[in-house]
Amino acid sequence: MSWLNGELILNGMSKKDLAYAHDYIRSTVRNNGDTEEFPNLGENLLPIVQRKIICKSYEDAKELADSLNWEREYNLLIPFKDVDNIKETKKMKNLHERIKKEETKLNEYVKKTDCKNYKSKYIGCPQCGSKINKEYIYNYLEKKLIKDENSECAVYVKDAIVDSYKRLIGPSVEREIRSELTEKSEEGAIEVFAKNLENYLLTPPMKDKMILGLDPAYRTGCKLAVIDYTGQMLDIKVIYPHEPKNDFEGSKKIVLDLIDKYNIDIIAIGNGTASRESETFIANVIKDAKRSVSYIIVNEAGASVYSASKLAIEEFPNLHVEERSAISIARRLQDPLSELVKIDSKSIGVGQYQHDVKEKNLNEALDFVVSKSVNNVGVNINTASASILKYISGLTKKSIEKIIDFRNKHGRFNSRNELIDNKILSAKAYEQSIGFMRVLDGSNPLDKTSIHPESYNKTTKLLESIGMNYDSLGTEELISKLDNINIDDYSKKLDIDIYTLEDIINSLKKPNRDPRDDFDKPILKSDVLHIEDLKKGMELEGTVRNVVDFGAFIDIGIKNDGLVHISKITDRYIKHPSEVLSVGDIVTCYVDEVFLDKGKVALSLIKNDEK
Repeated sequence: MSWLNGELILNGMSKKDLAYAHDYIRSTVRNNGDTEEFPNLGENLLPIVQRKIICKSYEDAKELADSLNWEREYNLLIPFKDVDNIKETKKMKNLHERIKKEETKLNEYVKKTDCKNYKSKYIGCPQCGSKINKEYIYNYLEKKLIKDENSECAVYVKDAIVDSYKRLIGPSVEREIRSELTEKSEEGAIEVFAKNLENYLLTPPMKDKMILGLDPAYRTGCKLAVIDYTGQMLDIKVIYPHEPKNDFEGSKKIVLDLIDKYNIDIIAIGNGTASRESETFIANVIKDAKRSVSYIIVNEAGASVYSASKLAIEEFPNLHVEERSAISIARRLQDPLSELVKIDSKSIGVGQYQHDVKEKNLNEALDFVVSKSVNNVGVNINTASASILKYISGLTKKSIEKIIDFRNKHGRFNSRNELIDNKILSAKAYEQSIGFMRVLDGSNPLDKTSIHPESYNKTTKLLESIGMNYDSLGTEELISKLDNINIDDYSKKLDIDIYTLEDIINSLKKPNRDPRDDFDKPILKSDVLHIEDLKKGMELEGTVRNVVDFGAFIDIGIKNDGLVHISKITDRYIKHPSEVLSVGDIVTCYVDEVFLDKGKVALSLIKNDEK
């Protein structure tokens, strides 16, 4: 059997054509790991009509061949010719139908279980529940161990084989397989968690917005917190719009006064207890506001953990836990990364099976993701907290304390050089970390970019060579000139490698570039959607909140997130939902089923589903 690039083609060819095809395949795919040859080439070619079959893997091809009673000693070759437009005969159509039926069975088998790597046909598979063929195992061991069937000892050896398998071999193999599957499942769960966390941390921030955070509650009242453009808390209030007080008018006045006083742009509502009741209240209130105000439901998982932490107490010693929680909710919307790094990653609510995996392995994976995300985005050294600075490469606990102490005593940093001039960082630490730290509105415009100070001189030469200066950073004129330069020529001229030069050019084009700006912004709302409003087939826009093995949970604006099953994500076969979806994605979805008694909704991302 010859196999190449996921395509299997059966042909009735002459020996001459067969030999030519074989030589062509061998010369073309020499060293290709996807190619496997079986003996007896050209001797027993199946006299079968030409027909193209698509298989997903080599294992799938073997299973398909076996299902159609094709013997392994026959050779199935892949010629390089177009056969799609050949007119089908009756015989070909019949074969086509048989193939389609087997392909359907195979696809269902692949979707149901991933046990292709196990010889379940012979020894069973604990993953799919197939029973072990003990007779096959006994015969195999007998052939290996018994040299003479007529020997007087043969019967005792056979008994020993059966006994040893039942007591020793079988249990040992089962434990080994279970251990292997457990390890693989743990790795898979950690991988999913890490990927979800990274996407969640890189949720686009709501920059330059005045935000009102609302921590919903019934009896104890809803806590309100106003934060400015930099995340500083400006005001704290408590309102009682729900039971038992039902002070709707008084609560409405407080909210409208805060909107007018601080020019609130967005209201961030936590998704905890009384969330949807608070959403209804806010949706009615903002209709009477003097300025345009939107609201959004924010995932508050872990906010209570932060609000009761030592860090939160040090930051806001005079506030109650719920008031700190309202601040955290507002900050999550304004700058998710800066706020979420303060919380244990396992408390953020984007994982799966996190309590069933090794904690050490999970923590290592999540810490790596957080560090990677922080260094990818960079930090404003004048506003960054100790919680986020600790993830910057090269910074130690002592150096972070020095940075914060300098800010408290002398105010903001005016340049990156102050870090080394004031002996806050050593030369080595400065070299490692400074590329990830920004100084906005400093004395040197390059300090707000990702350009490393060691490349400043060459950056200056680049700007001078095209007749520009620091004042032109980010302008259309500069972008136009940089687009027209020859990278190779300037790399040699400036004595700098191409990759560094490309990074410099990108930073000059977008000096305040934030990689998160390339992602979809959160969906802002101005009205309420109830589950009773949903109809089968209705088109909605939602945000992916979590991705798990069996599907994804999507926030469509009702009390509970809707579930889209893996089979409803796309019309093509996928092994995992993460192949298509990521946490934070904005997607168009369709209502598949509404379960009013359970308050749940089944969704589909396939538009052409039968509704």
